[in-house]
Amino acid sequence: MSRIVVAEELSPAGLEILRKAGHEVVELAGADRSKLLAELATADALLVRSRTKVDAELLAAAPRLSVVGRAGVGVDNVDVPAASARGVLVINAPTGNVVSAVEHTFALLFALLRRVSEASVSLASGKWEKSKFLGSELAGKTLGIVGLGQVGSRVAARARAFEARLLGHDPYLPLEKAHEMGVPLVSLEELLQSSDIVTLHATATEGGRPLIGRDELARMKPGAVLVNVARGSLVDGAALHEALVTGRLAGAALDVFDPEPPDPNEPLLKLPNVVATPHLGASTVEAQERVSLQTAEAVSEALGGASYVPAVNLPFRGPKDAGGAAAWMDVAERTGRFLSCLGGERLRSLAVETWGLPEDLLRPVAVASVKGALQTHTPETVNFVNAFFVARDRGLSVAETRHEDPGNYAKSIRVALSDGRSKTAAVATLFSGRDARVVEVDGLPLEFRPEGTVVFLKNRDVPGVVGRVGTILGEGGINIANFSLARGQGDRAAAIIAVDSVPPPAVLAKLREAPGVEEVRVVTW
Repeated sequence: MSRIVVAEELSPAGLEILRKAGHEVVELAGADRSKLLAELATADALLVRSRTKVDAELLAAAPRLSVVGRAGVGVDNVDVPAASARGVLVINAPTGNVVSAVEHTFALLFALLRRVSEASVSLASGKWEKSKFLGSELAGKTLGIVGLGQVGSRVAARARAFEARLLGHDPYLPLEKAHEMGVPLVSLEELLQSSDIVTLHATATEGGRPLIGRDELARMKPGAVLVNVARGSLVDGAALHEALVTGRLAGAALDVFDPEPPDPNEPLLKLPNVVATPHLGASTVEAQERVSLQTAEAVSEALGGASYVPAVNLPFRGPKDAGGAAAWMDVAERTGRFLSCLGGERLRSLAVETWGLPEDLLRPVAVASVKGALQTHTPETVNFVNAFFVARDRGLSVAETRHEDPGNYAKSIRVALSDGRSKTAAVATLFSGRDARVVEVDGLPLEFRPEGTVVFLKNRDVPGVVGRVGTILGEGGINIANFSLARGQGDRAAAIIAVDSVPPPAVLAKLREAPGVEEVRVVTW
């Protein structure tokens, strides 16, 4: 059972998932930071929304922390590099509030175009100023969408139903994907110059520099409007205020600010041609339940030791086949651990090769191999998040190579580990996509399942060795589950013996003293 601290209000449905999994859930919504830090001293996981700042101070106060769950899309309030360095998974809910954010984009846009807020205030004051609030239609306008991810792509689909013309800017989106969406990709400059409405759905820029500053606002069409439901830091607020006051822009619809909450005297909020809401993009009953469920499920999987959890700070992008990735990462980790028990004390290099596997599996397999190799060589916690960090700190170089064509098997991996003086290597594969097998060790055809406990022997290929080994293990009370033998050139031979329990030191000593036996290693998974 793990202890999970919930720092902010979350839907009860998500918390119930955690409780049903047997975890202790500590709800601290509304507690001050000192109380939160105190409770984190014994916490295994932390769940937050957008208010709690998960910074270096907080992480240092939580020595047992292994997972941070952000119930939402963005992780701006989480120091992801600091978490990664400590091996803490950072998990979000990337799709939970997408629909709500898309709908809020249009809610703000239409409120601005049709001057809903002004008209409502006027009517509430007892006036009937029908002719005063002349609005604009979306139909026939050019809508420029900056960022065509989960939200931006859905904005495009819905805007097409409103008969708007579309332009898009997304430097990371493949052209064929944009073509499928029916959105012409253009430069940011062209989009700003050609759009009647610009809506932002991009992530924060490197270093927090505004994507839309004074120069970009000057490039926009006179009388255009700007919509931002993404990140407050994307827009230079002072420059936007100037563009609205001078009439360069007709209006702005804003759901996000930098900082949040904004100063009560923020000039933008006083303008009649600004429609603003206090970061309500995800504030629907449906979205809150979805993000709570998604975050809780992912955190529970991570705490349960799942091979692959789509955390935002994994050192690779999520493979298309997550299930297949988990299986290959598992066999890679087991192979790395096996080799580390055969190699020297100071690991210097690790090389990973894949045959017949998709390109997006090379890095996950490499990360898993490093994790397996380092687990027996460092007192630190090593996981998929910090494996490369730990490797770098311990002087372990990592090489990755992908072969398009299959090798001796349709799909396989090879991991080689060196301590600078000698090298050991193993080839592994999956039978039927899930049955993990090591099929070769140091060039010898040794096949076994990397699970439980095995005894690895190097011996001379002379009569009597196998019998003596079996006798020593039997007399020591060690039951043999499987015995795999391989012969190499000359009198070189090796064996893998799967056993039901770890042989005690006295039994291992007898094995090492047996005639013909040159090396004995025990590996446990």
